Amino acid sequence: MEDKDKNKKNQINIELKEDIAQGNYANLAIITHSTSEFVLDFARVMPGIPKAEVKSRIILTPEHAKRLLNALKENIAKFEHVHGKIKEPEPGNPTMPMNFGGPAAQA
Repeated sequence: MEDKDKNKKNQINIELKEDIAQGNYANLAIITHSTSEFVLDFARVMPGIPKAEVKSRIILTPEHAKRLLNALKENIAKFEHVHGKIKEPEPGNPTMPMNFGGPAAQA
């Protein structure tokens, strides 16, 4: 009985509103930090557009940033266990081709 009460105290109800549930696609993350916080800016880079628009900004304490790092490591390990190793770019190669792998536009 005490375990059930203890588990109820540790539960958090999380509300996910419909507009947030849609998510934002980002193919670029910019991380900056100060002594008191980490700032994660998620942006979308599109071919032929010289400006990337930040779609979301998340501000974390250093402790929460470290928890996020550990959670990502754990989830990537689980993903790779099921789906195989995630391919990483070779050193010296751009991490994201700016032509997105498609043919060049012609007018």
